[in-house]
Amino acid sequence: MNSGNDFEVKDLKLAGQGRMSIELAERRMGIMGILKERFAKEKPFKNLTIGMALHVTKETAVLVRTLVAGGAKIAITGCNPLSTQDDVAAALAEEGIAVYAYKGESNEDYYRYLEKVVKAKPQLTIDDGGDLVGLIHTKHPELIPSIIGGSEETTTGIIRLRAMEKDRALKYPIIAVNDNKTKHLLDNYYGTGQSTLDGILRATNILIAGKKVVIGGYGPCGKGVSMRAKGMGANVVVTEVDAFRALQAVLDGFEVMPMREAAKLGDIFITVTGDKNVITVEHVKLMKDNAVLANSGHFDVEIDVKGLEKLGKKRRVRWQLDEYSIGGKKIYLCAEGRLVNLAAAEGHPSEVMATSFAGQALAMEYLVKNRGKLKPGVSMLPESLDDEIAGLQLNSMGVKIDSLTEEQKKYLSSWKEGT
Repeated sequence: MNSGNDFEVKDLKLAGQGRMSIELAERRMGIMGILKERFAKEKPFKNLTIGMALHVTKETAVLVRTLVAGGAKIAITGCNPLSTQDDVAAALAEEGIAVYAYKGESNEDYYRYLEKVVKAKPQLTIDDGGDLVGLIHTKHPELIPSIIGGSEETTTGIIRLRAMEKDRALKYPIIAVNDNKTKHLLDNYYGTGQSTLDGILRATNILIAGKKVVIGGYGPCGKGVSMRAKGMGANVVVTEVDAFRALQAVLDGFEVMPMREAAKLGDIFITVTGDKNVITVEHVKLMKDNAVLANSGHFDVEIDVKGLEKLGKKRRVRWQLDEYSIGGKKIYLCAEGRLVNLAAAEGHPSEVMATSFAGQALAMEYLVKNRGKLKPGVSMLPESLDDEIAGLQLNSMGVKIDSLTEEQKKYLSSWKEGT
């Protein structure tokens, strides 16, 4: 480990590779370059500290550079023990960013690093999963009066924040960036779909075609994973607790059944629900020999890993692949039950994260511009800004679209003209 007054990373010698990785991401995230250029001129975050708990990846580094261009001081740590890209963390440290992260963090270090971000006394927070916001509210409430607001990146975090809001425990405004159209319908659908299978393939090198792939959850992430698995030749089975989403899965051409029934049939199991114990030891006992388990939900609770540890003898057979011997059969767990797309692969493609992180950058600016005007609680980024993100992304891709004529605008805003 290498550490200094304001950083702790695996190895500073990796910084060279990290810089090249970030450069590659920047070239694929044109929208962030547009925002970076504007922020550099306007300095919306001058004299402000932004505390971040995000996956420390090359795409996140592009967001960090964009905010720094806008005058921000950054303190960042990871939001999952296995998702940090060590070369990127080293590059950020070399650039003078207060970064505390390494791949494979112990539980102790994970929370120690969150404390270091809190110690920076941020006026703005960017969270992925809600751990930073939770820590501030439970252990450092004295910071809340000076916090302008925050933003949340993922569904799991929004679930936790809305629970806080319901209990009247959330004391500063949070923008649900996760719920942007340009995040929820792109990042969750296209990003999770591709990167989840990428992680499973890197961990196992298994053939997807012809396999029975069981997807736990048919929200935007589950839809994306199902689509990609089907595209690779899998026979997809969906499990759900929501009647409408189950109906969607059926109409999309997938089998739908309870997990207890699917457990007997599946070759590969993927959880993407944001809830706990989607796959229990009782389900595992029903599974076939050589079944592969993977989770792409934020926390490592969707598969009962602790129960699995007690159920069978464990052996690490490949990087990020553990074998469990259970009753004469072998069950394989990818990435310790953590986010398989980041723990065993590199997360979402840069092109997808461009829109998600544009949402984060604009959410920070929106909070600063509306300082003191927003009430504590979870709210959406204005739709006009979400549409702006989509437009900027299209521009960066060289795609042009039509615009409404004055006649069309008048027709859409009137009720008098009919048949």
